Amino acid sequence: MTEGATGTVKEAAEGAVPASGTVHWIGAGLSTGSGLAALCDVADRVRLWHRTEERAADALAARGLTGRAEPRAYTLPALAAELAPGDVVVSMLPAPDHAPLLATAIDRRAHFACSSYVSDAVLDQVPEADARGLTVLTEAGLDPGIDHLFAQGLIGRAERAVGAGTAATYTLTSYCGGIPAVPNDFKYRFSWAPAGVLGALRAPARYIEDGAETTVVRPWEATRPHVIDGETFEAYPNRDSVPFVDQYALPAAWKPRTFVRGTLRLDGWLTAWAPVFAELERGDDERIAALARQLAATYPTTEADHDRVVLAVSLDVTGGPGESWSGRYLLDAVGTTEESAMARCVSRPLALGVRHILDGTLPPGLSRAARTAERSEEWLEELAGDGVEFTFREGR
Repeated sequence: MTEGATGTVKEAAEGAVPASGTVHWIGAGLSTGSGLAALCDVADRVRLWHRTEERAADALAARGLTGRAEPRAYTLPALAAELAPGDVVVSMLPAPDHAPLLATAIDRRAHFACSSYVSDAVLDQVPEADARGLTVLTEAGLDPGIDHLFAQGLIGRAERAVGAGTAATYTLTSYCGGIPAVPNDFKYRFSWAPAGVLGALRAPARYIEDGAETTVVRPWEATRPHVIDGETFEAYPNRDSVPFVDQYALPAAWKPRTFVRGTLRLDGWLTAWAPVFAELERGDDERIAALARQLAATYPTTEADHDRVVLAVSLDVTGGPGESWSGRYLLDAVGTTEESAMARCVSRPLALGVRHILDGTLPPGLSRAARTAERSEEWLEELAGDGVEFTFREGR
């Protein structure tokens, strides 16, 4: 048993390794925000691992956490030497680093959490983690993360209103974007490495439109206007939306008209980025790498810049007469001098998930944020209490 975030002692799920109360937060980059401080409030011990102990100490000082967390110099062997059964490893490293971290956590009988999409290399290790009573929490940040909570919350509301067994069609759209709070000529503010942004644009996107699966090789070519509360954005699909139909467990009696998860950009982004798209179309890896370096130098993120995060998830279900429902969740956050909106919206839900590992309410095996509509609504209520503001609106 362990002391949870709510101040009550709860039994760990059957077969689970009880949480020890120690959290190892790996990395202190752009997405490490007040979620780290929130864990310092509830965990028995927090260690921040960074490239050097000095940089870890500086990161803690910058966040007002000196003395509340222990700085460490990160290497995988150094981490392994300090891991104890029931510890929680939180990875804020790039996605390719998650699988080795998870392997080390499993070997030391520690739980694991990250905000990234689950990769095949991580998924392959889940059965072993499950067998050993360990929780693997993924997709628990902003996008993916809060977007899952919004979608499952909407689906739960729609099921109660329309009925899961009612024949119906539906449109579900989930768009998220990190944008500058004050629009610039480039119509963008880098909240992660330019190389990663360009790499994502080079990946095909698959989604459902007009009831049929659609694939676009160059996602930006599917960009269209998307109006939110009277403000026009530009939105395009990314990654593969189709598997999320099953992940969200939409009723079998409901058939999708449109199902798309994608990216939101400021109006005018498509025009401003035309030279970037031209380079991506050429497909020269070396030139694209050089372009990423050039963009990083030309559009650096400074402390004077405030970012804005917009996440809009909508669901419209159409059945027979009197059997329709629509609703929307909207998160629209602006960064402050103390913390960027992106850091707040990624680290807070991740910290919430870790709290539920600590209190024993997340079962062994794989969890992607909260897995049911009921649990999602509980997490959203908790996030609102943690200072992550959003609105819900029913009706068109």
